[in-house]
Amino acid sequence: MKNYLILLWLFAIGCKSAENPSGTPAPPVTPVDTVGTFKNPILSPAPDPWVIHKDGFYYVMHTTATNLRIYKTRSISRLSAATPVTVWTPPATGPNARNIWAPELHHIDGKWYIYYTADNGVDGAHRMFVLENAAADPTTGTWIDRGQLNLPDNKWAIDGTVVRLNGQLLYAWSGWENDLGGTQNIYICKLTNPYTAEGPRVRVSAPELTWEKEGFGVNEGPQFLVHGGKVFIIYSASFCGTDQYALGQLSADTTTNLVAPTSWTKSPNPVFGPYASGTAYGVGHNSFFTTPGSAGSLEYWLVYHANPAPGQGCADFRSARMQPFGWKPDGSPDFGSPVSLNEYIKRPSGD
Repeated sequence: MKNYLILLWLFAIGCKSAENPSGTPAPPVTPVDTVGTFKNPILSPAPDPWVIHKDGFYYVMHTTATNLRIYKTRSISRLSAATPVTVWTPPATGPNARNIWAPELHHIDGKWYIYYTADNGVDGAHRMFVLENAAADPTTGTWIDRGQLNLPDNKWAIDGTVVRLNGQLLYAWSGWENDLGGTQNIYICKLTNPYTAEGPRVRVSAPELTWEKEGFGVNEGPQFLVHGGKVFIIYSASFCGTDQYALGQLSADTTTNLVAPTSWTKSPNPVFGPYASGTAYGVGHNSFFTTPGSAGSLEYWLVYHANPAPGQGCADFRSARMQPFGWKPDGSPDFGSPVSLNEYIKRPSGD
């Protein structure tokens, strides 16, 4: 019996040593909050994501190339659980029949508008088009085709967006200087209503810096961001087929003439990306949303697409991601770095 007890004691010591060979206490395991947090991506594939938050719902669109779809959800971090509603299918032929890119949903003067890019199958024919819907919910009602947006000079145009500042609707987009292709610039003009442009187009940015010319010179995907007496245009730079695709920034005072090139100042370096964390490459084509925080202040969120691995280009590897951002002492946005797909993020307030 004595020998048997000794054997049991030796066996117990051996098991304990195998569990923790060093003999030091094992570190405590920190539980992961999977209810109040989420991981990116929020939707995949989802290139060129657009988000608007209104009346407690998030409405989301992205490039499908073949139609226009809207996701509706109360929880943006659970977007992948939402079922999209196809609100428009292109005609079989015509100027807006093919290559439908970068749709944006805006609520202007009590109605919904979708701005989208399309062509007739020839890239050089890309133009901006507008749909209108008077319903309270853009996934319902009837979408009226307002046709091509008559942008000044009628040149190649993609990635249009709109903002109202000082009572004036302003429209920004990416376009060619002529009909021969080449570099893509950011242009701006005024609108008299959501589907009618006026005045000349004004170039406010061209790909002049080295980091804007990877692949070839590109400034595209402009997005307005207004905060504290300043207006920013956050745009995507370099060819989307490269891992160097990144976000650049133009800034101006809201009191200046915003259709004058001299009103805008370009940041000398990218403000987000081009890549980080080993799971975010080709970071770009962003949008923004805000939601009330727990203390009544606003939470600011950046939505963008990226590839999970290098060399994946402008294909359907691009997924929609989001992360919160803050503000620098000079009033400009502080986006930080693209968050890893392995990192947990606190869900937006109320999500």
